[in-house]
Amino acid sequence: MQPLEDDPLTNSLQSLPMAASVMRPQKQRISDSHPLAQSEASLPFRERKPNPSAASLFRSTLTPPGSRSGSPAPSLSGTRSPARVLSGSVFGGGALKQQSLLDTGAADNPGDPLNLILRSFVPHIAIHGSEDVDELVREKGFSGGLWELLRPFGERIQGKVNIRDSVGLSRLWDDFSVRFTRFGDGIEAPEPMTGSILRSPPGTANGSQVTLKGTDQLDSNTGSSLVADVEKVVDRHLSYAEDACMGNVSPTTPTRPGLDIDATSPYYALYLRRLLSGIPLAAHESFSHPVASVMAISSRNPSPIEALRKLYLETSQGEHRLPVWVDGEYLRYYVLVHDEEQSDITKSLALFDQMKRHFGLHCHLLRIRSSQSAETDDDSIPLPRSDWMSAAEELADIQKSEDEEDFEDLTRYIFESDATAIRTFIREMVTQSVIPTMERNISVWNDQVASRRKGLSGKLMSFGKRWGAFGGSSRNSVAGGSGSNYDMQGFYRPDTPEAIMRRLADFAFMLRDWKLAMSTYDLLRTDFQNDKAWRYHAAANEMAALALLIMPQNMSSKTRIETINQMLEQAFYSYHTRCNSLYGTIRCIILALELLRMRGGTGIDEAVRWGIRVLDARLMGPIGNALLKERMAVCYASKSGVGSQAWGSRRRKSAFWSVLSAEAWIARGKFIQAQKCLNDARRMYSLLPSECGVQKFAVASDFLAGLNERLKEGLRMSSDYQGQGMYDGEDGDILVGEEGEEGEVEEESENMDGNNHQPLHQRRNRRGSLTISAPANAGGGGGLETAPLTPLLPVKLHNVEDEGVRKDGFG
Repeated sequence: MQPLEDDPLTNSLQSLPMAASVMRPQKQRISDSHPLAQSEASLPFRERKPNPSAASLFRSTLTPPGSRSGSPAPSLSGTRSPARVLSGSVFGGGALKQQSLLDTGAADNPGDPLNLILRSFVPHIAIHGSEDVDELVREKGFSGGLWELLRPFGERIQGKVNIRDSVGLSRLWDDFSVRFTRFGDGIEAPEPMTGSILRSPPGTANGSQVTLKGTDQLDSNTGSSLVADVEKVVDRHLSYAEDACMGNVSPTTPTRPGLDIDATSPYYALYLRRLLSGIPLAAHESFSHPVASVMAISSRNPSPIEALRKLYLETSQGEHRLPVWVDGEYLRYYVLVHDEEQSDITKSLALFDQMKRHFGLHCHLLRIRSSQSAETDDDSIPLPRSDWMSAAEELADIQKSEDEEDFEDLTRYIFESDATAIRTFIREMVTQSVIPTMERNISVWNDQVASRRKGLSGKLMSFGKRWGAFGGSSRNSVAGGSGSNYDMQGFYRPDTPEAIMRRLADFAFMLRDWKLAMSTYDLLRTDFQNDKAWRYHAAANEMAALALLIMPQNMSSKTRIETINQMLEQAFYSYHTRCNSLYGTIRCIILALELLRMRGGTGIDEAVRWGIRVLDARLMGPIGNALLKERMAVCYASKSGVGSQAWGSRRRKSAFWSVLSAEAWIARGKFIQAQKCLNDARRMYSLLPSECGVQKFAVASDFLAGLNERLKEGLRMSSDYQGQGMYDGEDGDILVGEEGEEGEVEEESENMDGNNHQPLHQRRNRRGSLTISAPANAGGGGGLETAPLTPLLPVKLHNVEDEGVRKDGFG
């Protein structure tokens, strides 16, 4: 899958920021009858004044997703169209039910939920280096050592990656990625069978003495803190954007009015990205378990071979070893980091040959310079911050930028020769060692374990485990009894068939073999249920539903809906009720909601139903709650109707959820986000026939009018608190743009009362058209959620006197 560059519509979208950056804002007068039909580029002022050097911390929401690269690897051109909801129901008849979601182009769209899913469930490679190699990298300006230097390069592997599935068919992927982690980071203790939380004492893991140097030890209820950190990060991004758009800091992030069903909101994409970047190293799933570990030393080491052996012993049986439920037979990849400026290349080449004789072919000689690169160097390039840092890490950086007056920009620079060497190293390791090892393990585990489980003997064994030795029901059996491999401490040991099959399914999912992953997860669901391993059971149902939604499959509408709903229901109940796992519950339902939305048809209604379940359970904080309501409005807006009247569309429901999200944003003091949502609702209502508006419903009209007043008062108080004069003369009309520019255009407000001879639906549509629209070349609904970094003058709402007639634009 490739970035969007060749498609005509895509080109118009990607050219929008540059076009907007050179256009001069025009001065406009907006009628009193349209208090909300204004530019959404203004945001209320906050007393906090962010450091200008902190702009790089908010890059993910300050620039359009398609305009930046998350990895220093060069971008490749592609021909796919932007992600759109399938035009027909895949759950019904027709050829669309054969289609995989990967064929819709959604996976190529930066920030799209499917793209985030593919980039989050990827092979994890743990970095474990000696002290001398970390010291060498720190001299280059990377305090986190080798892990910090390599991490951005793993987010997109250079070139195409060839992957074979379980039946031997090969497919090339040009968006494959891996995740570099610090060895032993983010361990989550499993939940014991008693139902209480297993809290390992400091320095232990499941009763075995383990010291995790420089790592974070988590317990099984840490999901609530992870979700809380995600909420805080998104809240900081929203606050910074408000300050930026008020002219307090630069750059700014004006947004395009209108409900965008193609480009994901940058704040919602950030919420998903930080949520998925916090996948813990847990027992019930192996996505964060290391597929490989990089053992690194430098050419400065006086005894390199002994140092490598020491690193191996530390990870296998020493103080750094992982908990007992992690398979220790992962790939060891040995790296010699050569200092180009201070070491002898002849000695390094001789040492590298010696390494290959001792440790095999999984070795690499990485040649980099030890000096720090500066921005002014001729051959220096900026190294972008990782898009997949944890929420806690980003929150700490933001807090540091607010506390320190002399905070420096965290953008680091690297020599282009070093970047080329690192790209070559990562590509060679992934394509020649990591992926072949994963493919070989999949083949072995599928032949030796899964095939037997799928056969008649495996089914009889499962039947015997279910009914017990004396024919009793599993309801009366003790969980983890004599016939179960489930340990009393709440995990399966890595050599048990259940643990092996779980790794098989996860490996297949990471290598995008959806059919094998789905069939294996489906087998495990029954085994985990029989053993009452509820966290395992929830995770298996979650991933089975996601794989089934992504893969193409011949299945009737009724069967597919019932199967997916059953999986999600079991995952939700096990995560939420049995395990009290907040993180697992939110992740499962949000990802399923997005994939159901992409499937279109009845999948959209099911997506909203699951979103309502999350809201009813009050799982998310106020920021996530508002973002989810916005997303549900997008779900209904993406459902196209039939005929000229769009029968079967969900425009009214989309407007309803936009209003609810606006109410949620107003409660949080995010008035511009609320303004955007109300404009979305107005636009949806304007598409309805005149008799379908809300004017005839007194309660709804009063509610919207009250919401309007709260929004205007919030914006007015925020602007007055700053003391900025933003009224235009005595009439108080809104000014959008900059004054004094040559060729500025002034539009006098229209007297809407003079149009009373027009039909009601024409007047409603006219009012809806007064909102500041996207440029004509934006390509319909395909505009970008954010705009270029261009400072704008503040905007303030004017007073609207009560004229006895409500003019809120909602029809």
